[in-house]
Amino acid sequence: MADRGDESADFAAVDAELLERGFTRMVFEPERIIMLLDLLGNPQRAFRAIHLTGTNGKTSSARMIDSLLRTHGVRTGRYTSPHLETVRERISIDGESISERRFVEVYEEIAPMVAMVDAEYPEPVTYFELTTAMAFAAFADAPVDVAVVEVGLGGATDATNVLHAPVCVLTPVGLDHSEWLGDTIAEITTQKMGIVHEGATLIAAAQAEEAVRPIVERCAEVEATLAREGSEFGVLRRQVAIGGQLLNLQGLGEVYSDVFLPLHGAHQAQNAAVSLAAVEALFGAGAGGRALSADLVRDGFAQVSSPGRLERVRTSPTVLLDAAHNPAGMTATVTALTEEFEFRRLVVLVAALTDKDVGSMLELLEPVADEIVVSRNSSSRAMPVAQLAALATEIFGADRVHVEPELPDAIQEAVGLSEQGEDPALGGLGVLITGSVVTVADARKLLLR
Repeated sequence: MADRGDESADFAAVDAELLERGFTRMVFEPERIIMLLDLLGNPQRAFRAIHLTGTNGKTSSARMIDSLLRTHGVRTGRYTSPHLETVRERISIDGESISERRFVEVYEEIAPMVAMVDAEYPEPVTYFELTTAMAFAAFADAPVDVAVVEVGLGGATDATNVLHAPVCVLTPVGLDHSEWLGDTIAEITTQKMGIVHEGATLIAAAQAEEAVRPIVERCAEVEATLAREGSEFGVLRRQVAIGGQLLNLQGLGEVYSDVFLPLHGAHQAQNAAVSLAAVEALFGAGAGGRALSADLVRDGFAQVSSPGRLERVRTSPTVLLDAAHNPAGMTATVTALTEEFEFRRLVVLVAALTDKDVGSMLELLEPVADEIVVSRNSSSRAMPVAQLAALATEIFGADRVHVEPELPDAIQEAVGLSEQGEDPALGGLGVLITGSVVTVADARKLLLR
């Protein structure tokens, strides 16, 4: 048996091979993943699935669904992206990331088939396609009862859209990834609705008016059942509580009261309602079917965590990490900050990607931030610090903007600014680190070592 050092070395080698495929390279040609899965014996047919798409809230919802299923005795697989610390986070079984050893085993098992597909197409299998195939193979081998699978980008041409899942989830749709998905909410929604196949049940969060028509048209086209937040299910009551919030949720058939969710923000309450309805739909609850166990629902939500989503990693001052990376996500974050935290002084550290609507995010942050520190994350697509500083200066004014090109220095600067002229013992001092999933991942490595 290989020792721990050998396992880590083997995993590092596999991780490096994956990265050589281009971490952000995207090729929207489903033929490659279909061929690869055919060669593997179509492992995605070995389990039922709940398939999630949308612009914001997919990963948090996937984690909630996973937890609810497990408390109801279901063995789960969960596939989400991107990851914060290690690619192994993308593939979880029974709530735990697969081990380094198992990751390497799965990679080596499918590598010969990947080489065959690479030889057939001008573009080799992408990083995301390969991890998707690995997830499905690991889930089939485990075996899991249900896989909770988040799309990578869009839906119709995403590598995960081989599932034909009986239950699909559409979280709120906003403008993001327009270069690939379209310039309007309607166009983006049409792409995302591609995961809804014949006879499926779609659990749809409340949407902008422009999204309604493509949702209804796709459901009619494939004879899918549509359950909508605010009509068939939703949040009946929400109360801020210590460490999270207390909810009354209307499910598809029953009301579940006094549900504690250890996450912050109305958007997470919405994710909880969507997640509950998805699990009910899979189990056939509602519309005359049996209700879920209220106690198990409470247990499932109480165990949920969502790293990098208003995650508190330090106190005195409070340091929060939030992966908001588009205006819709930042709106939810700012609303939660206003409603659930009472900061006397808040400093925001922002590092973002150059292809995002950074100006709109900064405008949303301006009313709640006393000072802003701009920096750069480790992504090759990171916005240059000078460009970010210029945007921030236009919105915040030069006297409130601080520039630190290196993230460790930026964190230290933000903490120092939060305490400037204040007595830390009195509390109410905060630092928010945000702007990108990559920023949060980088900060977690520094702050949670």
